[in-house]
Amino acid sequence: MKKRSLANIIFLFLMLYLLLPIVATMLYAFSSKWHKSIFPEGLTFKWLATLFQDTAFMQAFGRSVLLAGGAVIIALIVIVPAIFVIVLYFPKYEKWIQVAVVMVYSFPGIILAVGLIRVYSTIGVPMILVVLGAYVIGILPYIYQGTRNSLRNVDARQLLDAAQLLGATKTQAFTKILLPTVYPGLFAGALLSFSVLFGEFVLINLVVGSRFETVQIYLMKKLSTSGHIASAVVFIYIVLMGILTFAIAILTKRSKGATNL
Repeated sequence: MKKRSLANIIFLFLMLYLLLPIVATMLYAFSSKWHKSIFPEGLTFKWLATLFQDTAFMQAFGRSVLLAGGAVIIALIVIVPAIFVIVLYFPKYEKWIQVAVVMVYSFPGIILAVGLIRVYSTIGVPMILVVLGAYVIGILPYIYQGTRNSLRNVDARQLLDAAQLLGATKTQAFTKILLPTVYPGLFAGALLSFSVLFGEFVLINLVVGSRFETVQIYLMKKLSTSGHIASAVVFIYIVLMGILTFAIAILTKRSKGATNL
């Protein structure tokens, strides 16, 4: 009983340590004043209303969605079919994808940004397209792992063979049998990739900067001018990430349920 009580105390302490900064930031986003007490002296929706009325924020939010969503869509169109083909028909080449995944993790953002600037800044390629391409490669680990796990969970090769034995063409087996079975895992990987890219700051700030202001760059500017507005931005970001996390959990549960069936 003593060990269990100690474990509960440690768990509560860790949760308090992790959640307290988040709760404090969220409270500050709704506080009218917070100077003289441990709790806000008043609550207001003024800062959120001001934020949503700010054209610069709405444009920054749209740019972040466009950039992160565009990278995910390109990855789904280009990378996912390649992973399908390699995992199903050429598994001996899968080790090269795993090498690429490791290489993605091995490059810090600052080093990658400097390398991209030195290579592409003198050849006339728009740097935002360079960042988009880097984002597509950067989410390779998430897209690869989600796709690979989905294919392995349903034993995709045998599923395709069984569909073809029953008279389906390769195209029909792929589009009507395989994709509906693995799409929850693919979609979960896509949402995870989007959440990672939406919060990315180092690469977009160093390579493009204020020429293409995203939510993270907007947040950095507001930190020096208005703590309430900055907290409101963080609150919106936390809510968005919470929605994406909830969606990923549901899709992952559905994927496991389909596998058990």
